[in-house]
Amino acid sequence: MTTHHDDFSGWLMYHSVGVYPGHREAMTDALARFASTWCAPDDTRWDEALAARGRLLTDWATMIGAREADVFGAQNVTDAFARFLDGLADDVLRDRTVLVAADCFPSLHFLLSGLAARRGFTLRTVPVRDGEDYVRDEDFIEAWTGDVALALVTWISSLTSKRVKLSVMCEQARRRGSLAALDVTQGIGILPFDLNDTPFDFVCGSTLKWLCGAPGTGLGYIAPHVLARGVEPAVRGWFSQENPFNWNIDTFSYASDARRFDTGTPSVLPFVASQPGMSWMRAQPAGSVRAHNLELCHELIAMLDDKRYRLLSPRADDERGASIMAEAPAHLDAASIVVQLKEAGLFVDSRSRTLRFSPGVCTTRAGLARLAQCLPR
Repeated sequence: MTTHHDDFSGWLMYHSVGVYPGHREAMTDALARFASTWCAPDDTRWDEALAARGRLLTDWATMIGAREADVFGAQNVTDAFARFLDGLADDVLRDRTVLVAADCFPSLHFLLSGLAARRGFTLRTVPVRDGEDYVRDEDFIEAWTGDVALALVTWISSLTSKRVKLSVMCEQARRRGSLAALDVTQGIGILPFDLNDTPFDFVCGSTLKWLCGAPGTGLGYIAPHVLARGVEPAVRGWFSQENPFNWNIDTFSYASDARRFDTGTPSVLPFVASQPGMSWMRAQPAGSVRAHNLELCHELIAMLDDKRYRLLSPRADDERGASIMAEAPAHLDAASIVVQLKEAGLFVDSRSRTLRFSPGVCTTRAGLARLAQCLPR
């Protein structure tokens, strides 16, 4: 059975791509308005384009409790984190340790492992205990010793939905005098986050997933006190300057705020395409999207238990993000299950033997009832 192309009742892919009611129409309208402005026979196109980009960055700043001056845009999460690392002075990282968990977003680990020798730091990866599925907070804290210059904290694991206790990580950063970076990608938009409560030095995220945006929109934040140390990214361009319209090649100066992480002519279209989703999510009553998600997560856990799938996500709501991950039984192929469910209008994905289920605003109880019928025991 194949469902109508606008039926998202069985959409369980919010850990990858988010959708919301009226998504297609809102994004189409936003891009059409951009095309109309960009193609108009006048000289206002760049004014409108940069204002559109700026609106999304303002929303991002508001969402995380930051000042507009402290946020910047990038191509993706890895790009945002790379720009931050690139700007840190050599003596910040050299001959010291960068700490990361084994269940972080793999792309960020690829970045760090590739930079370790070049920047002269040791990469310490906290392993998952034998027989367990995610890195425990206490193991990460134990590995966070005095030699750690920077710790990269993953708020929500993309493989298990394990949620890190952010207050504990911030306290350890203060205790050790380390920089603390945070990847909020799998939680932002569905779970509350505020830098005023948990003041990380750097934050990266994306408009994909729960914010229902488009690819190509990475988002970053840097704390003012870190920027004041003289962070100077090597990749710089005319938009990295205090005055982007300074074209005197002998008088370059970095912008005094997070705009220094910009490079050349900025990307605009992904920000335009992501604005409708950001606006829609921010307009919802506080906690309503999470309440709907939690109700469906509880049903999912009961269903997976009934069908004898091994749950990989924590059972306690306050220890888990908004997704449910489970291991496919040994006699079943996870990739084949994904294809089988797609035929019934049920959208999940797999990573090796792990099946990932993420119910959001468009997912319904009827969709889960269909899943209960189609998911093999």
